[in-house]
Amino acid sequence: MKKLIPLFLIIITGLTCCNNTGKSNFTVVDTQEESVKTDTVVYPGIYQTEQYIKLIDGKKTGIVSNQTGIINGVSLVDTLISLKQNIVKVFCPEHGFRGNADAGAKVDNSIDEKTGLPVISLYGNNKKPSAEQLSDIEVVVFDLQDVGVRFYTYISTLHYVMEACAESNIPVIILDRPNPNAHYIDGPVLDTANFRSFIGMHPVPVVYGMTIGEYGKMINGEKWLKNGVQCDLTVIPCKNYTHNTKYSLPVKPSPNLPNDRSVELYPAICLFESTTLSVGRGTNKQFQILGHPSLSVVEEADFTFTPLPNEGASDPVLNGRLCYGFDLSEDNSVFEWKEGKLNIGVMIEMYKMFPEKDNFFKKSNSIELLSGYTGFREQIKNGVSEDEIRKGWQTGIEEFKKTRSKYLIYE
Repeated sequence: MKKLIPLFLIIITGLTCCNNTGKSNFTVVDTQEESVKTDTVVYPGIYQTEQYIKLIDGKKTGIVSNQTGIINGVSLVDTLISLKQNIVKVFCPEHGFRGNADAGAKVDNSIDEKTGLPVISLYGNNKKPSAEQLSDIEVVVFDLQDVGVRFYTYISTLHYVMEACAESNIPVIILDRPNPNAHYIDGPVLDTANFRSFIGMHPVPVVYGMTIGEYGKMINGEKWLKNGVQCDLTVIPCKNYTHNTKYSLPVKPSPNLPNDRSVELYPAICLFESTTLSVGRGTNKQFQILGHPSLSVVEEADFTFTPLPNEGASDPVLNGRLCYGFDLSEDNSVFEWKEGKLNIGVMIEMYKMFPEKDNFFKKSNSIELLSGYTGFREQIKNGVSEDEIRKGWQTGIEEFKKTRSKYLIYE
């Protein structure tokens, strides 16, 4: 240990903080320079190296991470190898280790070309590490950038990693990261009896206002793992962070969340994945635009785009078809958008103006899986007001807040 810490201290650390515009502002910090003021810089857990190195030093270590697990622009895996740690295997979530696979696409096991390490996919048929895959591991380090939305699957990956490790008596260390949507809690609580799936495993609202480290503590504490097992869990916290801290992600968390605005819009716009509309996959404004060819007859739908294959969308919805619709990437959208709220008003208004109402929702139960309850589809179809719909969520939200409060690390 005494030889490792000085090696880390010579690294020039690039950290991300945010200004009032919400855009990235990169601050370079030399950790050996005592005069540097860092009280406004947010340090994700990965920067608390001394805290977790001592927990893995000399142990066969597995890593759960992807392109978001970086320190000074260098991956967690490469950093730990440079610090002479015994990394034996990497596990990757949806989108793969390098983060460029389509949403929902099969990600195969592979060998990382740079390190030669085996990379095990935790998406598709192998969402939970097997006992065999964990047999040569003594500790697991988990570092993924979450965006704080129930159907964003990294928290489901966390669940299965914790469960598998609990069953094999392997400790898990979460390197916590800020949640860009942590400043509010909103949306219906998932009906787990009827709509539990990989895009929603726990009784939480759509937006739950917790970091992934806090969420891991809640999974453990509420005994949501199979048979009530509990994981030997350590959370390495962020520094200089609160739930109200504005935080701009330095790396795309997945191919179709390219910027701060897409992350902000994602909780509400992802609900449209249950419809026949395009949410911008196959463009450079993913989750920031909405459109469909049939909206050509709607006067307000004066924005056009054509989805085409690109990274993260090899065959996007409405591929190659001219779509008419709306650009929500700027605040001057025709829709009223309120910060700190699940803006279902956008779906209400889109349904009203959509000319082919029988073809608005997909025939599957995807809207129930995303919203988390029976009835949202019919509420939209029947023109129920946003206020009335939201009233039905409030009891569940208040109960969740009581549960959440037991596991918070940050103000």
